[in-house]
Amino acid sequence: MRSSGILFPVFSLPGAYGIGCFSEEAWGFVDFLKKAGQSWWQILPVGPTGYGDSPYQAFSTFAGNPYFISPDELHRQGLLTREEVAMACAPEGSIDYGTLYRTRWELLRKAFGRSRHQETDEFVEFKKANAFWLDDYALFMALKDAHGGAPLSAWEKEIRDRESGALKDAREKYRRETDFYEYLQYEFLREWDALRTYARKQGIGIIGDIPIYVSEDSSDFWAHRELFQVDAEGRLCKVAGVPPDGFSADGQVWGNPLYDWDRHEQTGYDWWIRRIAKCRELYDVIRLDHFRGFDELFAVPADEETAANGHWEKGPGMKLFSVLQEKWPDLKIIAEDLGYVTDTVRKLVADTGFPNMKVLEFAFDSRDSTGRFEYLPYNYGKNCVVYTGTHDNETLRGWLDDILPEEVEMVREYFDVRTEDPQEMVDKMIRAAQSSTADLCVIPLQDYLGLDNSARINQPSTTGKNWTWRASREMLTPELAARIRRMTDIYGRLGEQEN
Repeated sequence: MRSSGILFPVFSLPGAYGIGCFSEEAWGFVDFLKKAGQSWWQILPVGPTGYGDSPYQAFSTFAGNPYFISPDELHRQGLLTREEVAMACAPEGSIDYGTLYRTRWELLRKAFGRSRHQETDEFVEFKKANAFWLDDYALFMALKDAHGGAPLSAWEKEIRDRESGALKDAREKYRRETDFYEYLQYEFLREWDALRTYARKQGIGIIGDIPIYVSEDSSDFWAHRELFQVDAEGRLCKVAGVPPDGFSADGQVWGNPLYDWDRHEQTGYDWWIRRIAKCRELYDVIRLDHFRGFDELFAVPADEETAANGHWEKGPGMKLFSVLQEKWPDLKIIAEDLGYVTDTVRKLVADTGFPNMKVLEFAFDSRDSTGRFEYLPYNYGKNCVVYTGTHDNETLRGWLDDILPEEVEMVREYFDVRTEDPQEMVDKMIRAAQSSTADLCVIPLQDYLGLDNSARINQPSTTGKNWTWRASREMLTPELAARIRRMTDIYGRLGEQEN
């Protein structure tokens, strides 16, 4: 069935508390989606972020970001006074993660100190259901605090190597701290479940996003080091990256641990089953980032500063997805097959049956003389998801401002734009996505708003300026919802509740 949705990170929601959270604005955005005739809200990973603030480098692939806990909800529960909540207020605008770090944790600790969650059956069940990851995550975070925020690689060997005596002592010493981090995850999930239940009642599904890799500085790597490629001392010998190409002479060194896929296979892919099971609790559809890495992955020596000396290694391929699909025949995954796509990647996507991604901006890249054509709408099938751009791309308006004159002319000619107004090109590209044969169309909110690159979410391979954009309340108008709904209706994508 044809449908459409909007890409809009949780952290980009408007609101009074310095970052988007599960406040009334989140519920209001669900209402906005319904009014706009949408079926889907696509978000970015919701894990607890660390250095660089990237949701793709979280402290845990299972945990949620405590910043998304609503101060208003904590007040409603009687855990914070209105005066204390007011202290969390910040000017609306870009996210200041430094200020959040200095102020939000104090507020959350006050709420924790007054909570009686441990006396409830609900919390007991939560701990039992999430024991696989929660115990390790809570201790990891407590130890990270005890080490002044230093990365795992800088901890003392007996803790880093999880020696039984050292772990036992740490669990006793930091019991109060681990209780705190368990509480945050309980409250995060409780609030998220309420929001997701409301969205479902409004006919809105959630498309979640999970990175293929985990961070080296994470409880996942710490607790399950045997599942990754490490040397005899437990140190990384190779890390994930991207090879040099026409866009980057040095390639990219991501620094993430690489999976030991042979070991995963020996366990029956147990860790992946648990990971996907958790995602199915959180989302209705899962966008699997860097899908080509499941076919082949690019390995870079851990001590290299560039990817020039990296090499390709085989991934698990259909062995992993056969296990997952056998367990969940209705498993809904979107394969993010962007980047350097080979025939073997295309075959893997086809074998899984997952819809892949089409990005309109890529169709007009003059540097890619052949590959760009697969992103032109007349080459789409039905089993795919079309985007104008993703969180890693420029906004449509910013992209039009930056591309080469000959590329602008390609856009103008393809979409029959006869004015000098770049907004007309933005509107026609959105219409091209909506009118395409793709079963699902997802448009970033910034493109519907016609915003330039000041509203860009992420510029890959850069730090210090990403993951900070937020919408204002004034942007989500009834007029915008009506305009989106009209276009959605014209191209046969109205949500089920509208048909």
